[in-house]
Amino acid sequence: MSDALPHFDDVRAAATRLAGRVLRTPLLRHPLLDAVTGATVVVKPEPLQRTGSFKLRGATNAALLLSSEARRGGIVTHSSGNHGQACAAAAHMLGMKATIAMPMDAPAIKVEATRRWGAEIIPFDRHGVDRDALAETLAAERGATLIPPFDHPDVIAGQGTVALELVEDAASLGLTLDAFAVCTGGGGLTAGCVLALESLAPRAEVYAVEPEGWDDTCRSLQAGRPIPVERPGSGLCDALLSKQPGALTFPINHRHLAGGVAVSEAEVFRAMRFAFEHLKIVAEPGGAVALAAVLAGKVTAKGGVIGVVISGGNADPAIFARALAA
Repeated sequence: MSDALPHFDDVRAAATRLAGRVLRTPLLRHPLLDAVTGATVVVKPEPLQRTGSFKLRGATNAALLLSSEARRGGIVTHSSGNHGQACAAAAHMLGMKATIAMPMDAPAIKVEATRRWGAEIIPFDRHGVDRDALAETLAAERGATLIPPFDHPDVIAGQGTVALELVEDAASLGLTLDAFAVCTGGGGLTAGCVLALESLAPRAEVYAVEPEGWDDTCRSLQAGRPIPVERPGSGLCDALLSKQPGALTFPINHRHLAGGVAVSEAEVFRAMRFAFEHLKIVAEPGGAVALAAVLAGKVTAKGGVIGVVISGGNADPAIFARALAA
């Protein structure tokens, strides 16, 4: 892995590399969504992706770029679920071993889905263990390659294919983006989307969307430097509980993002219900935050076009039931 920042050419190359290995998810629209926002809204539904989230893109791109010797050692990562499942699926696809360190309180649906791909699961206490150090130790012990969840140039490039596809498919409908809302944890998806949008939709205002209490990217943008979470919020959006923007992701996001916004649990539940009732898809809490921001009027483009990423749909059944009943 190089520490060099990826570029748009890397996103283009990833799109070619991933063709036939990941789904090109469609664009979704709904007249009620346009009416509520006063804009034309196009939604990229990554819950429809194999493994149920965008994470398959980055993990597969990184795995495909490994040498034959590195593939023999397998891969290691840490993840609350979606990236772990993606790495397990990518490893299965390429005939490699995968070891995934997962928090003990990770949603059971994500743990079991990861295990079904044949991965070895190593549980850990997310509050008492340094996950990065644990993953590095596991990789060293197994002679494996570490593929981190977001701070990796090949992962970032793969995630950028989400925005590349969205812009291309919107253009086929005669639509040009004025704003773009993306779910943000460590910033890998956001950075990849920024790389694509800088080249393909440079006038679009791009917003990082985070859960309240986990808005480290928003506050880091305001400070002009990466700063950690100080007063964590709830664990509802388990996919987005990164404590600080990445060393690679933040420089990319800082140079282009128009800003960051945070959404409440109530706004997340509203978005999950809207996605289920009107778009007919299941969105997990972390996957719904960008839609939540648009529905709440925190990301706007009156009379314009807004792109929205719903990043994942691996929702815990009990949490999903709470969202529908809220």
